[in-house]
Amino acid sequence: MKRGYITLLVLIALGLLGSCKKALDMAPDGKLTLDQVFADNDKVSAFLNTCYTNIPDKGVRYYFWCRGPVEWSDEAWDTDAEAEPSLMSGRMYNGDASAGNHPATNISADAGNGDYWARYWNAIRNCTYFLSRIDEATVNSESDRSRWKAEAHLLRAYYYSELLKWFGAVLPIEREPYNFTDDFSGEKKATYYEVVQFITEDCDSALASPDLPWRITVANEGGRVTKALAEAIKSKMILFAASPLNNAGKDLWEEAYQVNKTSLANLRSHGYALYNKVNFPQTYLSDIAFIGPDKNQYAALYNEYFTQSMQYSSNPVDKETIFQSRGGQGNIWDIDGIGAQDGYKSGTCPSQELVDAYETIDGQPILDLKKPYLDDKHLQPNYNPKNTLYDPQDPYANRDPRFYASIYYNGSKRKCLWGFAEVPESHENYPAGIGNRTRIIATYVGEPQTGIDASTRKATRTGYYERKFLHPNSGNDNPVAGAYWKYFRLGEVILDFAEAAAEAGHLAEAAAAVNEIRERAGMPDLPTGLAQDELILRVHHERRVELAMEENRYFDVRRWSKPGEDLAATDRWITGAEIKRNADGSYTYGRRVVRSTERKCYTSKFLWLPIPLNEANRMMSITGENWQNPGW
Repeated sequence: MKRGYITLLVLIALGLLGSCKKALDMAPDGKLTLDQVFADNDKVSAFLNTCYTNIPDKGVRYYFWCRGPVEWSDEAWDTDAEAEPSLMSGRMYNGDASAGNHPATNISADAGNGDYWARYWNAIRNCTYFLSRIDEATVNSESDRSRWKAEAHLLRAYYYSELLKWFGAVLPIEREPYNFTDDFSGEKKATYYEVVQFITEDCDSALASPDLPWRITVANEGGRVTKALAEAIKSKMILFAASPLNNAGKDLWEEAYQVNKTSLANLRSHGYALYNKVNFPQTYLSDIAFIGPDKNQYAALYNEYFTQSMQYSSNPVDKETIFQSRGGQGNIWDIDGIGAQDGYKSGTCPSQELVDAYETIDGQPILDLKKPYLDDKHLQPNYNPKNTLYDPQDPYANRDPRFYASIYYNGSKRKCLWGFAEVPESHENYPAGIGNRTRIIATYVGEPQTGIDASTRKATRTGYYERKFLHPNSGNDNPVAGAYWKYFRLGEVILDFAEAAAEAGHLAEAAAAVNEIRERAGMPDLPTGLAQDELILRVHHERRVELAMEENRYFDVRRWSKPGEDLAATDRWITGAEIKRNADGSYTYGRRVVRSTERKCYTSKFLWLPIPLNEANRMMSITGENWQNPGW
């Protein structure tokens, strides 16, 4: 008997050798045996390359140029949901998802995003088969053998971590490659913790290699995995294992703390550090960058980091990024910025909920973190009584510099090529013609170019536009594409450590880690003497701000839930600003739900993606066990 996904994977793995790499010399019939592959150094290297091919580009490269999980969480709304409701976000918001046809898993993969079940098992099978042959393979250099073996272990760990994040504990552990003749009827699901232990084991195998580097230092090796990636994966996955959704009632926080403490120390000792200097002031602190009030250096620093790609060097400017994508992010200004600039679409519109998360510059949250809203629809904010700087009618003053680096809001400015002439109804900008000029980004109701609109693709749904990944002046006359996507960075590992330390009772260490992140952002330290539950809330809150729109929030709100809970408090209703322009040119600020009906991707079944229906049915028929996730 054979399992469905094993059938698929073995077919793919055996078939790829005859077709996918020009580096493979072909026999007269156009095919090679695996024995021939592993008897030749170059072909062994080519086989390892197949272990890399299923790494997705992420970022804005989800189907039809969207940010996927960023827009399926409470961080943002996707303008394609109304303009193209049959695409990913529209279907998610409408609850149009099933095990047989889920928008996140059953589409053809765009830049590797989608079709995860088949793609990741394909990659795992290739890694596992490579590991089963590499010790006896023909390899010219023993240092190459050691490094290649370490890479295969680490890549397998990465793919398993991705499957575990998306699907949960519905995975077997594949230590040896499966064959068609194997009996799969006794196959069992491993627990979440068991899979994390296996991931950790693979990471430790990679770390044990003296030939796997800590950092890639030459461009022609760009995209290869490193020991730093192993530490980052270990950090994240033990954190996930300890979280309420996944811990099976066991207290794993002390273990998560110890693992994270070691990983963070190892990364620091090998040169990883927070990006802490504006390296291109001529761009990010210029008069035309408009990043924060008074050329705020902290806002400029943050925006610079996310709009620059990591360079491969022994002493890089960016010592924070641990692993970045190999594929580019495209023309962000055209598909994920201010849609009116080029007339196409805005894509990611940050939510009012995300805007509310940015504190005032004195370090006080805007809302009560324990209960941020008094109503289900988030129209009644529960303001923090200790905050004296926030004014609901001047809402964007005195905010965390990361806010100005990440979000375009009503009254902010952008200098770039604007592809339209202003009309009288654009009061703040009329008259002005097509051209490279400075424009005030007005987002009030009725503003014809950048105002709030319920359905126009180039407009904003929320009163906000994404800025975090958008170069300050990019456009068709200055085509600076989006930076390569940062899968892992030291800032995240620091916050992983902070959360584990806080949960395990190491409060001083947790606060110090959070304060390191806040110092880089120009924010004051956390208040001293916070109780454990208060500190945990602040750690969660810091993750939301520091890691905003980096695909973390989607997974965080899930792992912080308990099994069977839903996401009604965060993901059911998404709000935006309700901004009205008064006759005297002033503005009145309120709140609105983005649409009158709830988003339907908040129920408990959306904690996990479903195993594709055909695969789940095969698994049931072979093992007699239901492998499907609850609710699907």
